[in-house]
This record gives sequence, structure tokens and C-alpha cells, in this order.
Amino acid sequence: MAFWSQTFTIAAKDLRAELRSKEAINASFSFSLTILLLFSFAFVEEATIDIAGGLLWIVFAFAGALILNRSFARELPNDCLDALIAAPLPASALFLGKALANLLLLLAVEAVSFPVFGVFYNARWTGQFWTLALVAVLGTWGFTVIGTMFSALTVNLRLREVMLPLLVYPVMIPCLMAAMKLTGHLIGGEPLDAEMMVWMRFLIGFDVIFTALALALVDVVLVS
Repeated sequence: MAFWSQTFTIAAKDLRAELRSKEAINASFSFSLTILLLFSFAFVEEATIDIAGGLLWIVFAFAGALILNRSFARELPNDCLDALIAAPLPASALFLGKALANLLLLLAVEAVSFPVFGVFYNARWTGQFWTLALVAVLGTWGFTVIGTMFSALTVNLRLREVMLPLLVYPVMIPCLMAAMKLTGHLIGGEPLDAEMMVWMRFLIGFDVIFTALALALVDVVLVS
């Protein structure tokens, strides 16, 4: 119980800090809306369903990097990060708290992006709403776990804004492929068939494996 209390305390602290400054969330919202608007001029309506999954997850991945970059960087002033690491709480609770805060911020960006996508591209994306929401959460969690871990790893680098995407995106390729396939299929209004269930199980397995790896390695990453 104490572990989860500490985790939720860290998550609430990060959410309050971000909602107070709104630096990353405003940049992510602006980026997502701008890219969706620009791409709407580049694709004809008939091709929208074919590229929907890829387009949306590219937008989410790049917008998410803006949020993930701030995850540990906001702790640098006044040596707050050192104080958190020295605090009597497990490193895994610190990591999970920050990951949960990042997940909620990214889901907020996605919650705005989906309706905007529907308007700009005349796409009826609500046909498989709850399954699509599940895919969005699973895909975003995979991205968040890896991004939060690399955010901790690059926090003391001068070029962390450049290094974080370079490290995260190659590792994210399998997760993004599964999320793109499933999202495109569901936006087309089709239920999950046997082939898509393979991708769903792949996405769940990816999340489980990388969450376990992150929790196992977070002590080493934060101390290094």
C-alpha cells in the first residue's frame, strides 16, 4: 500500500507541476493540431483510412517526445532530482509515478487529436470506440515506459532534446507497428479478427516485457 501511495504522490506532483506551467502540454497540443491540419491538405479523403493508423501514431510519437523530455528535466533546478533519488522511496515508485503522469498527459493529447482527426479527415473513428481506446492506452503505455526510462537516462545531457528521440524511436518500432496496424483497422470500423488479435497480443506482450525491464533497471539508471 505504501508503494502505491508513493507512486500516486509522485504522479500527482508531476501533474500539478505540468498543469501549473503548461509548457509541455501546450507545445504537444499545438504540434498535434498543426501536423494534423497540414497533413489534411496532403491526402485525399479516399486514402485517409489507409494511412490513419500511421498518421496518428507518428503525431502521437513526436508530440509525446515534448512531454517526455520534461519528465525528469523539471527536477533539475535546485537539485530536486537528487533530493528525490535520496528520498526514502523505491526508485520503482519514482519511475512509475512519473510514467503514470506522462501517460495521462499523453492520453489528454490523444483525446483531443482523435476528434480533430475525425473533423479534418472526415473519418468516422468512433465505430470501435472502446477497442480503439484500449489500443491507444496500450500503445501509449509502451511509449511512455520507454520514454520515461530514457528521459531519466538523458536528463543530465546538454542535448537531451535531441538524444531522447534518437534513443526512443528505434526501440519503439515494434510497439508503433502494432499500434498503427490496430488503429488503422479499427478506424475503418472493422472488429478485431484473428490477424489483428495477433497484433493485440504482441502489443500487450511488448508492454509487459518493457515494463518489467524498466522496473528492474531503474535503480541503475537513476544512480548513473
